[in-house]
Amino acid sequence: MMVKICGITNMDDAKAAVDAGASAIGFNFYRESPRYISPTGASLIAEKLPETVWKVGVFVNETGEYLAKIALQVGLDVAQLHGWTSEAVGIRVWRAMPADDSFMPELVDESVEALLVDASSDTLFGGTGETFDWSILRFVKKKLIVAGGLDASNVRQAIEIAQPWGVDACSRLEKSPGLKDHQKMRGFIKSALGN
Repeated sequence: MMVKICGITNMDDAKAAVDAGASAIGFNFYRESPRYISPTGASLIAEKLPETVWKVGVFVNETGEYLAKIALQVGLDVAQLHGWTSEAVGIRVWRAMPADDSFMPELVDESVEALLVDASSDTLFGGTGETFDWSILRFVKKKLIVAGGLDASNVRQAIEIAQPWGVDACSRLEKSPGLKDHQKMRGFIKSALGN
């Protein structure tokens, strides 16, 4: 099970996530987000992470040129794309989709490694803390990452119902936006990995 902790803004939280067994760390480059981190801040953290932990850049409504520049600067392994963000070239791509009436995974380009499905929101691109009906994912033929309102109390249920390749958590693991609660983070990762 791929376990991603998103919205990392500091080294302490990144280290705690890695020590607890996270497979991937998410850096949010969307300026409107309370979890925004500058590319420079992200690169300072990324350079200290083990090579085995994927560094994921979260991009919202960005050009391919900007994405490529940040991916190189930070040393990203994956680009997670929200909104109309251009497809990335030369990097693995996870395409984020809301779990609403527009959810049509069959239309996603074949080059996309995985679909990250999150609760729908009129104002936010993720980080809502809300869940959705995981059963809509049962018959999707692509690699799936379930996001949205996950924590230690519900991640096993989400995994059993959706049968995803990975899970992603952020806001339910925080003390305040951008600052993780290490105990909640450890509990989530332990539950996700079935330990």
